[in-house]
Amino acid sequence: MHELLIATRNPGKLREFAAIFAGLDLRLHTLDDLGIQDEIEESGTTFAANATLKAEGYMALSGLPTLADDSGLEVAALGGAPGVYSARYGGVTGAAQLQYLLDQMKEIPWHARLARFVCVIALARPGHAPQLVEGRLPGVIEFEPKGSGGFGYDPLFYLLDEHATLAEITAERKNSISHRAIAARAARAILAHG
Repeated sequence: MHELLIATRNPGKLREFAAIFAGLDLRLHTLDDLGIQDEIEESGTTFAANATLKAEGYMALSGLPTLADDSGLEVAALGGAPGVYSARYGGVTGAAQLQYLLDQMKEIPWHARLARFVCVIALARPGHAPQLVEGRLPGVIEFEPKGSGGFGYDPLFYLLDEHATLAEITAERKNSISHRAIAARAARAILAHG
């Protein structure tokens, strides 16, 4: 059995990866499982750079092959913002962050509110160059939050094919179509081929 560090402290994220990697000869660990307290700074200007920094940094600390991801929201009308700054956009969090995004877009009509969630996964293995895969989920920014599921920008992210926001669909459905799920399935294909 091969070991793989998932560079997260989030048990929910570990469960998502475990479900997608089911059937592979892998034993998954989190940073907490290995007692790693260090935080690798996300100082890159792209999702790929941040994912690579974390994958290589945590591989160096653990000695294990490491998977790390970076993801966020890109809004076309805002020139791709908030992008890599999604988690700290506007210097606020939670409902205040949703309101901050809505305030930035108050003059933008429905047809110009296109956005996408992006997830880049970096897989770092000793003796190999990091491998990158990407998942994207297109949508539209709503005029007000809708739904109580999910987290982050999910209540504002309307999926045209679902006729609902990410916060209005089931967790199972979200985990099958999300940007992270798409990238994770691509990472699974790499892991399955050694």
